[in-house]
Amino acid sequence: MNIKRHASVLSLIAAGALALTACGSDANTPAGSNNSAAPAPTQTAAVECGGKKGLVAEGSSAQKGAIEAFTAAYVTACPGQQLAYTPSGSGAGVKQFNAGIVDIGGSDSALSKSKGEVEAAATRCKGNPAWNLPMVFGPVGIAYKVDGVTDLVLNAEVTAKIFNGTVAKWNDPAVAALNPGKTLPDTAVTVIYRGDESGTTDNFQKYLVAAAKAAWGKEAGKKFNGGVGQGAQGSAGVADAISAGTGTIGYIEWSYIQDKKLSAAKIDSGAGPVELGAEGAGKAINAAKLKGEGNDLVIDLDALYASKEAGVYPLVLATYEIVCSKGYDADTAKAVKAFLTTAATTGQATLADAGYVPLPNEFQAKLLTAIKAIS
Repeated sequence: MNIKRHASVLSLIAAGALALTACGSDANTPAGSNNSAAPAPTQTAAVECGGKKGLVAEGSSAQKGAIEAFTAAYVTACPGQQLAYTPSGSGAGVKQFNAGIVDIGGSDSALSKSKGEVEAAATRCKGNPAWNLPMVFGPVGIAYKVDGVTDLVLNAEVTAKIFNGTVAKWNDPAVAALNPGKTLPDTAVTVIYRGDESGTTDNFQKYLVAAAKAAWGKEAGKKFNGGVGQGAQGSAGVADAISAGTGTIGYIEWSYIQDKKLSAAKIDSGAGPVELGAEGAGKAINAAKLKGEGNDLVIDLDALYASKEAGVYPLVLATYEIVCSKGYDADTAKAVKAFLTTAATTGQATLADAGYVPLPNEFQAKLLTAIKAIS
């Protein structure tokens, strides 16, 4: 999709327009989400305003609503400063950053060494490494509509078997074993998946690969590989298809579940069922392991998705801001640091209303340390 860049795209932000967009290359934004969530982080940091007046950023549409919130906080903290964000997709964000066209790249995946992105970013940063800073997190739910069922528990293995067609009826013994005492209908399972290529699909399938292992038997990727079900366009289409059907199930962002008032399965990773929401997702973020070095905060997704810790909701998407550790001119570096500092502090206040999870304090501290080190 070709999206023209406007210098003032995010200078004017309509109140109430914040909503979670689907991850990857989608641009779906439901209105009216009102998600309950854990409180925003309480740590503060001094914001040194100034430098480049108009920052330019581009990339993942998964974080579009969050970037709008961050930008609103930034222009309030630093009057006269602006940031224009083009939600053209993660791949475009990486390419534009590495080409030196934008100051910040947004991506739902960290820079890839095997694809040459790490080396290209270092060249763009004048011989210095680029850092992947995970600033935006949002949980993905397993939404369903089954007559008489409003409280459903699934684990990764059974979820995988549902989405690859091994489990075809709602009263299948594998589902019943996770839901003792509940009456499950003899209704066919109808899988609803993203028919378009999507980062949400990629991360959902990465979760199945990491947590369900042999039960999934498929690869990850932005195209759904389950081989069963009905495709729908965008997250809005998935939500509508689940809502309109009977015996339906699909993977979808938290805000769409809230917007359509859909039921969402609790996930049992071995330490008891955990419901979709900010609390469980926040625990997952705090427990996330990093595999990047120093201030390059690359998350180990395999460890996150395969987590068996109590209270953790593991199916969480992370979106990175890609920045130069060094190599910006002085004005750009000052503005980038001011924007990111604001995003990590006061910019977190309205994220829950957009279907995102505010940064837990421990993770926020790691980000602020990295941001301060940019030079």
